[in-house]
Amino acid sequence: MRIGLFATCLGDTLFPEAVKSTAVLLARLGHDVVFPPGQTCCGQMHVNTGYQREPLPLVRNFADQFGDASIEAVVVPSGSCAGSVRHQHEIVAERYGDAALRSGVADVKAKTYELSELLVDVLGTEDVGAYFPHRVTYHPTCHSLRMLRVGDKPLKLLRAVDSIDLVELPEADSCCGFGGTFAVKNAETSTAMLQDKMRNIAATGAGVCTAGDSSCLMHIGGGLSRIGSGTRTLHLAQILSATRTSPYVPTEAVR
Repeated sequence: MRIGLFATCLGDTLFPEAVKSTAVLLARLGHDVVFPPGQTCCGQMHVNTGYQREPLPLVRNFADQFGDASIEAVVVPSGSCAGSVRHQHEIVAERYGDAALRSGVADVKAKTYELSELLVDVLGTEDVGAYFPHRVTYHPTCHSLRMLRVGDKPLKLLRAVDSIDLVELPEADSCCGFGGTFAVKNAETSTAMLQDKMRNIAATGAGVCTAGDSSCLMHIGGGLSRIGSGTRTLHLAQILSATRTSPYVPTEAVR
């Protein structure tokens, strides 16, 4: 399958390893991964903050970049950005776009998937041949859980990883408190939610907390770092891309 890879803003600027790991994983599974060079932000942060007209050029660009008929699917290593493409782009196009944009958005929406959705639902695989001999807990991010409804697809993929010690996260479906600008506008509430999440992560004894969104991992990872926790955050793609012959090599010890 020819798959277009959308890097996302955070992936491009702060978490490139998650994007690279997505490409490595899909290529290892035998797929042709392409990276449209003109891609930009999906516009999620504009819509979430109430500026629905402003991301119109971004929505149009996304439809142009990934609308190539030779691209059979679009993979997004982010539940929130995949949710934006699948839900918010249609709202923006309907309210402020023309007929051509509405058609282009609908075409791209129909073939855009979060990583676990693509692997399980489209490619029909749960065992991707990964190897990760560490204790891991999984945080289901709000957009993937409530907007995309990916359910237990990420967990199915993690359970099939060779040598992993996967432990359940208490109160897993509780928000981590990030929410983009929510963490800035409601800092005290966000911090309290983060403290609850970190306490539950600590209870698992996991050396790694994983998720499908770099934004939530940035928030959780920042909190864990500030309290000197021995737990690191790692994108789901980085775990799934690791193998016995090409294992994940951390910069410091992982339990």
